[in-house]
Amino acid sequence: MAQFENFVADIMPKIRKLSMLAADSTLIDDTFYQMYDVKRGLRDINGAGVLAGLTDISDIVAFEENEDGTFKHDESGKRIPADGHLRYRGIEIDDIVDGFTRDGRFGFEETAYLLLFGALPSEKELRGFKEILSGFRVLPGSFVRDVIMKAAAQDMMNGLSRSVLYLYSYDNNADDISLPNVLRQCLQLIAQFPMLSAYSYKVHEYYHDLNSLVIHKPDPALSTAQNILMMMRDDGKYTDFEARVLDLMLVLHAEHGGGNNSTFATHVLTSSCTDTYSVMAAALGSLKGPRHGGANIKVAQMMCDLKLHIKNRSDGAIRKYLSDILDKNAFDKQGLIYGMGHAVYTVSDPRARIIRGYVEKLACEKHMEDEYDLYSRVEKLAPEIIAEKRKIYKGVSANIDFYSGLVYTMLDIPPEMFTPAFATARIVGWAAHRIEELVNKGKIIRPNYKCVSKKTAYTSIGKRK
Repeated sequence: MAQFENFVADIMPKIRKLSMLAADSTLIDDTFYQMYDVKRGLRDINGAGVLAGLTDISDIVAFEENEDGTFKHDESGKRIPADGHLRYRGIEIDDIVDGFTRDGRFGFEETAYLLLFGALPSEKELRGFKEILSGFRVLPGSFVRDVIMKAAAQDMMNGLSRSVLYLYSYDNNADDISLPNVLRQCLQLIAQFPMLSAYSYKVHEYYHDLNSLVIHKPDPALSTAQNILMMMRDDGKYTDFEARVLDLMLVLHAEHGGGNNSTFATHVLTSSCTDTYSVMAAALGSLKGPRHGGANIKVAQMMCDLKLHIKNRSDGAIRKYLSDILDKNAFDKQGLIYGMGHAVYTVSDPRARIIRGYVEKLACEKHMEDEYDLYSRVEKLAPEIIAEKRKIYKGVSANIDFYSGLVYTMLDIPPEMFTPAFATARIVGWAAHRIEELVNKGKIIRPNYKCVSKKTAYTSIGKRK
């Protein structure tokens, strides 16, 4: 192993030069995108996604609507921006949240039922669904020892992906894509994701942070959110409010339309008729990216950097820091204020609106009012500065990633677990979309790419420079 590592260290200078050659050979002139009317990122100039499919699972609305569902337009013919709406199977997310919170129930399980089966469950149906999930909260014998505890991953998302791919080997019907078998696999993974995530983190702590290894088995009487907190904490203790806030986060992250990156990856792989484990591993790989599920980690890192560089936390100092970020002179030099803006929403992200009140209450309970105040001021100032410095085609507001990292922090969930917690919720949406793609028997998804290289004659090796 040491010999190989020495080889890699010696060869890296040459590889760096080769990487520059690779970059130069594949850099495409921006004018070609305009010439061929290519929608980069599959979005038009206004940021709207190119229509690539149909879905009946969830909807994101960012403009004022008429009674028939069409959009309203102003005198110039442009759609009128509005507070965002998120609908699961046609039901407003606000109404779903109000329903289970008013009744004092945990909502993630009934939300999962709604997304998978198209209607809210009766008490009997919900009870039966919870029993199915509870029965699936088990891993194959020695799986923790033989898979999770071996070669503990530095990143929890990679560890989660590896575990999912290993589960393929324990499934006697892994490649069967009949609907009953796929649904069984999806329900099993929905139930197992909290265990896979929590255990991966515990092993990570044990190997990399030299902490004691404490692993709790899930309790069949507890909700998904309660089990996550119980398995994450050495003493297994949590407050009722903590569990309800986490349950709300799971509900808000469970699904977000068919066009987000990881869900699109789910559709793409499912269209090839591959197995469920490969599909979910690909979706996890997508969600890991800092432009997708990893955005809340970037928000947390950005806020830490802000506190490090600003001693006087006046609005003027915060404005200067945020302006420096946009000018690529601060934080990661990428020119992005993380947690601000969204590909679809214009005036506001409904998920951020819902969670904001809970964040404030949780901050008071955890004596982190100053931290919440800082986030609130950044949320207020960032859109103003972005509007001053950027040519924008729609409104900019805080998205759920802006607050989700703070929520997880206050719940004592470490940054390494931010995205796995997201995945534990979003696998419900992935499962629903996988089933939708299979049921509708669409063609394999294969978009077109225009080649812009010039026709070039072959040169024999002796004549090459």
